[in-house]
Amino acid sequence: MAKRSDKPVLLITGAGGMVGRNLLAHPAIGDWQVLAPASDALDLRDGRAVAEYLSQHRPDAVVHSAGVVGGIQANMAEPVRFLAANAEMGINLVNGCVSAGVPTVINLASSCMYPRALGHGLSEEKVLTGELEPTNEGYALGKIVTMRMCEYAMRENPALNYKTLIPCNLYGKWDKFDPKHSHLVPAIIHKVHTAMQTGAAEIEIWGDGTARREFMYAGDLADAIIRALAAPGDLPESLNIGLGHDHSINDYYRIVAEVIGWQGDFTHDLGRPVGMKQKLLDVTRQTAWGWAPQTSLTDGIRAAYEFYLKEQHK
Repeated sequence: MAKRSDKPVLLITGAGGMVGRNLLAHPAIGDWQVLAPASDALDLRDGRAVAEYLSQHRPDAVVHSAGVVGGIQANMAEPVRFLAANAEMGINLVNGCVSAGVPTVINLASSCMYPRALGHGLSEEKVLTGELEPTNEGYALGKIVTMRMCEYAMRENPALNYKTLIPCNLYGKWDKFDPKHSHLVPAIIHKVHTAMQTGAAEIEIWGDGTARREFMYAGDLADAIIRALAAPGDLPESLNIGLGHDHSINDYYRIVAEVIGWQGDFTHDLGRPVGMKQKLLDVTRQTAWGWAPQTSLTDGIRAAYEFYLKEQHK
């Protein structure tokens, strides 16, 4: 059992991932006594191990940021793994927290849960009102299951605060830059940096580049999580966390090129999959909550690129 101090105990799942590591780097994390077990120390897919861990340590709050994540290529290649792993982890964690009497869970979901046809105005009540985007349906279903588990737990016991934050797409420090596993922004950073190093005159963009995406700096999400932990009772059951505006894929390539200093040309492969044409969160509830992200796209990409360079030279 965690040695109790005057600080409340916080369990962070997925502490080694981008969200978890940005949360651990937040200045206010020092207000908590943090448990951050690696996956080899606590396998969230093992329900018995999760229940035993929570019963032993009895944290005051849990941030569930663990998940099997990846870009379009990975999601299309392994939908079984993305669905099964994410659903298993969420079910085991929520069941374990209920059994151990954990009062607060901040569950991190994904904007992938929204219907593909909406595009914009993605407000929280629209989850499960339409067909999901096929290229990441397995991942989305796993996240939906966990969100519903949190809601059902509160329905059965209204004293619980098991709330779900639904962030837009993220990028930043501790991101995955390997093209086999990366999302759009880190993939662009890697592609443009490689073009800069090799002297390439052109970079290929999948699709026509007009699809729009909302990407937020991961450090800003960490700030929102810290605020949510301070007063979980003030949160609705689910809350979008995002910018409230988006950029085209062409814009992201252009801004990354400006930050890195690459001055070549972009071409487009119209035969490649691009996913949803737009996926823009409605941040009305977030605004009412009184929070907004503070990092500009250019500043965030610059910080992410500086981190990428450090990783390249380890």
